[in-house]
Amino acid sequence: MIALSLAEIAAVVGGQTYDIPDPSVQVTGQVVRDSREVEPGSLFVAFAGEHVDGHDFAAAVVEAGAVAVLASRPVGVPAVVVDDVQRALGALARHVVQKLGATLVALTGSAGKTSTKDLIAQVLRHKGPTVFTPGSFNNEIGLPLTALSATEETRFLVLEMGARGVGHIRYLTDLTPPRIGLVINVGTAHIGEFGGREQIAQAKGELVEALPSEADGGAAILNADDPLVRAMAARTKAKVIFFGESGEADVRAENVRLTDRGQPAFRLHTPSGASDVTMRLYGEHHVSNALAAAAVAHELGMSADEIATALSEAGSLSRWRMEVTERPDGVTIVNDAYNANPESMRAALRALAAMGTASRAKGGRTWAVLGKMAELGDEALAEHDAVGRLAVRLNVGKLVAVGGREASWLQLGAYNEGSWGEESVHVSDAQAAVDLLRSELRPGDVVLVKASRSVGLERVAQALLVGGVEGEVAAR
Repeated sequence: MIALSLAEIAAVVGGQTYDIPDPSVQVTGQVVRDSREVEPGSLFVAFAGEHVDGHDFAAAVVEAGAVAVLASRPVGVPAVVVDDVQRALGALARHVVQKLGATLVALTGSAGKTSTKDLIAQVLRHKGPTVFTPGSFNNEIGLPLTALSATEETRFLVLEMGARGVGHIRYLTDLTPPRIGLVINVGTAHIGEFGGREQIAQAKGELVEALPSEADGGAAILNADDPLVRAMAARTKAKVIFFGESGEADVRAENVRLTDRGQPAFRLHTPSGASDVTMRLYGEHHVSNALAAAAVAHELGMSADEIATALSEAGSLSRWRMEVTERPDGVTIVNDAYNANPESMRAALRALAAMGTASRAKGGRTWAVLGKMAELGDEALAEHDAVGRLAVRLNVGKLVAVGGREASWLQLGAYNEGSWGEESVHVSDAQAAVDLLRSELRPGDVVLVKASRSVGLERVAQALLVGGVEGEVAAR
């Protein structure tokens, strides 16, 4: 964080100081909520959670080097005490962002936010120091903590914004007002909480409504291939830049194809020129993510050649998102188990099918180890059934549906689409899936593992990688 005195912090957040001998002492380190991350000069934010109360760690964090604690009550060590710690954290983030000279880029969408954010960050790093959201740290706590990690040297601040209801993104944009806003897509993730895609579109569009006008430098980056996103152009005063495979897009892809390893390649076209891209990531769905990143980079003055080079060099920065690892015995594990929704599940299956071309040449097969997609509400049965059917249509060698009712819907969809015999199977839990795979995998096989985060299917991938065919599922 940029250096701020405790007196200035107290004034910004409307707090009172306790046990602070010298209010001019500055916070020069990071603002953290995890006591294990405290370093000399830190400000520790004490949240009172359901199971752990951060206030209980106050003495320990000060002993470890924290300058003070942002707390909701006096804690016997230097502290700035406020009525609402979360709101105080947000106010501090807004204050710091306003003092920075960095360009703030915000993005949202139903699927692909984290992968796109990682691509944007890696492209913009070629232009200047860039701070970006770690993983999916995209809520009312994670976003301000990310913003507060910026320093005087930061040139670009890339923030992922998540939402579980109307008004959530508006709140986040109030904390960290963006100059550039990107909406990737409107899908069915969390549709059970929102109530429908139109409500999701209403929530995601709050980002472009928050942008400054075109005259003040605002730019809305919108997906030309998604009608609900394209319509958001009418909701902003900012300049609108469309990306996509549509011929009408300002930043678009032509000659899209997959290499024999399932990695996308295409001709990138921007208003400043064209250049060829071959990505290190897996799956054709990354083409749209790359175009979104390219549109942001174009708006910030990068040439087509610069963007193409950066995209071709970019890798995966966040764990359990299409992590591809080949074991010594020739089995390839694709760990995409961080989360799942219908759009990302279909994209992962198509990537698996593309990788199957190379695996079949080695005598291998494709395996889809899939679990529940959460928060789909009344659409849950239809969406799980559709994914099971798609696995068959893509000629996936074997579907292993893991878990309870939703997994049975996956398996039933595959069966009704034409999966006979042992081409699809329903198993009770992660250990059962590992036991099955351990007995049947052979060199050349490719295994995709994917489900919503709550299912914990990353344990399957980890067991197959850490112990190979002898791996066991670790306790959660």
